[in-house]
Amino acid sequence: MALRDTSLPEPSGPARRTAAPALDPTDRGRLLSGAHHDPHALLGAHPVPGGIVFRALRPFARSVSVVIGGERSRLDSEGDGLFSGVLPLDAIPAYTLLVAYADGEQEVHDPYRFLPALGDIDLHLIREGRHEQLWKALGAEPMTHQGVTGTRFTVWAPNAQGVRLAGDFTFWDGQAFPMRSLGASGVWELFLPGIGEGARYKFEITSRYGGRFLKADPMARRAEEPPNTASVVTSSRYEWGDHEWMSRRGDVPVHEAPFSVYEVHLPSWRPGLTYRQLAEVLPQYVKDLGFTHVELMPVAEHPFGGSWGYQVTSYYAPTARLGTPDDFKYLVDALHRAGIGVIMDWVPAHFPKDDWALARFDGDPLYEPGDDRRAEHPDWGTYEFDFGRVEVRNFLVANAVYWCEEFHIDGLRVDAVASMLYLDYSRDSGQWTPNVFGGREDLDAVAFLQEMNATVYRRAPGVVTIAEESTAWDGVTRPTDSGGLGFGLKWNMGWMHDSLGYVSHEPIHRKYHHNEMTFSMVYAYSENYVLPISHDEVVHGKQALVSKMPGDWWQRRANHRAYLGFMWAHPGKQLLFMGQEFAQGGEWSEEHGPEWWLLDPGYCAEGDHRGVRDLVRDLNTVYRATPALWQRDTDPSGFQWVIGDAADDNVFAFLRFGADGTPLLAVSNFSPVVRHDYRLWVPDGIPAWQETLNTDAGRYGGSDVVHPDPIKPEDGAVRLTLPPLATVWLTPLPG
Repeated sequence: MALRDTSLPEPSGPARRTAAPALDPTDRGRLLSGAHHDPHALLGAHPVPGGIVFRALRPFARSVSVVIGGERSRLDSEGDGLFSGVLPLDAIPAYTLLVAYADGEQEVHDPYRFLPALGDIDLHLIREGRHEQLWKALGAEPMTHQGVTGTRFTVWAPNAQGVRLAGDFTFWDGQAFPMRSLGASGVWELFLPGIGEGARYKFEITSRYGGRFLKADPMARRAEEPPNTASVVTSSRYEWGDHEWMSRRGDVPVHEAPFSVYEVHLPSWRPGLTYRQLAEVLPQYVKDLGFTHVELMPVAEHPFGGSWGYQVTSYYAPTARLGTPDDFKYLVDALHRAGIGVIMDWVPAHFPKDDWALARFDGDPLYEPGDDRRAEHPDWGTYEFDFGRVEVRNFLVANAVYWCEEFHIDGLRVDAVASMLYLDYSRDSGQWTPNVFGGREDLDAVAFLQEMNATVYRRAPGVVTIAEESTAWDGVTRPTDSGGLGFGLKWNMGWMHDSLGYVSHEPIHRKYHHNEMTFSMVYAYSENYVLPISHDEVVHGKQALVSKMPGDWWQRRANHRAYLGFMWAHPGKQLLFMGQEFAQGGEWSEEHGPEWWLLDPGYCAEGDHRGVRDLVRDLNTVYRATPALWQRDTDPSGFQWVIGDAADDNVFAFLRFGADGTPLLAVSNFSPVVRHDYRLWVPDGIPAWQETLNTDAGRYGGSDVVHPDPIKPEDGAVRLTLPPLATVWLTPLPG
């Protein structure tokens, strides 16, 4: 917007100006206080007896003139920043406003001459809670409207008396730009000409109680970098290069495909790197280790870094700590081009109480329930979402779709599902109200999860949803049309707790806990499972994975390797948190990230931390090349115990089968002694077996008790020398 020299003489107006009729005092008061529902009815240009009345609200302006056909007519000041006048015209002309301030003049389009920039269909879908691309209707959208470029601002605030727009372009004063209510939808709208990408803004809301406060945009697609909290106008110009990945990612159902996940906290994986810098190193590292996917801890904007992203304030904006939304797309694109799928942690269970964000957004509970007993999340000091409100469900369902469609995310790992499913979660008697059937199940949350899953699977083929659900809720991964929640996979928290409990015991005591390793097979096919060794297991005093193991340093690493071998062979997909792939001994810290220095050749011996990392690489390589380890993960016929009751020996042995019946024999010896001539039954018809992987190999740091030669069965069994604290995989010898 150009500044003009106010010392120039004012051109004559196109016609004689007369005074405008005075505003109704009530309307004037509501307009100036930010509590008017329809400022467009008072501002802009409107026919009146004798011509067209022009009225503008420009606080701090010295004068305002209407410019028509290159000629201007100065408006009268009504006080309080209002300027008006009547021109003897038959119709509303094309015009601009010339606004004079102390430092010059600005010629601008009048925001109050534009029709609503949001259509009736959008408003209908919003009101019904069925707008599956909500981000294209609400928020800040740069656009050309009625031939003029600017930004359309829209926000859902049904309880507000009024909403005004404030930003760096108004010096954070909202007086000049009140928004209009679009009826029963609860949506407020304003098209602001001349405002484009990079503008920072908030909504100034006047509650029905008269309170006034600034709120960040719930639908902002970009946010300021914390500790700043404003929303930022943005528009994507990114051109994707992952067409091959996207075209084939849904070819094989995920539960019938290899699925090995490396969990990453992006800000601390390599502290200081941006999204684009991470794109140069993360895909290469993950591909080298053979993982099929990365799982990113929450990337949506959050004010407190110590929450690791699990207390989200801007659900539609990637965190600005690492770059722009297009920079994040660049990272996802780079991972896809390297053949790596991208899963993102998604947090629809709760949100923080920051007064500039979602909490009591329009002065009343809006995104959270009105009942304080239901609104407060007892564990985290946050608010829960009101899953019974259709607009709130729409906000979340559309958000899930948004990440999949706009950022090409391949999977959503849904955090804290158990806390959503139960009305009495972490609540004592009297702190919750039963559902209509007298039960403890949150029926609204169930309906939300079903709707979210069904919508994502319909709109984004090839995407998988994963539930972090720690109870025995029936049907988490059952399809919604069969009454299930509709998730594709579920974290197997029972396996994780039981197996970690087992390996944390000294080997001499493990025989008393043998069932903790075998019990998982009792329910292994009740859901489609992921076996998670996640960030939650290596923080807050729980110790890193290798540090949970008993014994001296050699034994701890051997236990670590044996456990990973058992985990990769067990039915279900697997997930490993960063740093555990090379057995770092310290707990994870979001400030410092993985202990990369442990891999320095000058620090560690060849078979030490680098040996564990080499094992993980080989585990993934053999895993991906062996359909028996993933093709029938959800089919009971894909598994058979060979020996599951050798408690005194601390030995487990089982077979996995591919779709064509080809087996893999996995044997784990969780005792620190070599077991010679150990007899194990094997299927008939296989003349010889070969050792495909042995976690005790010398190159991994083991004692190198290996089987270099083919192993031939005798009387339906093989006789093995079981290495100490190790897992061995055998497959049929080709030919």
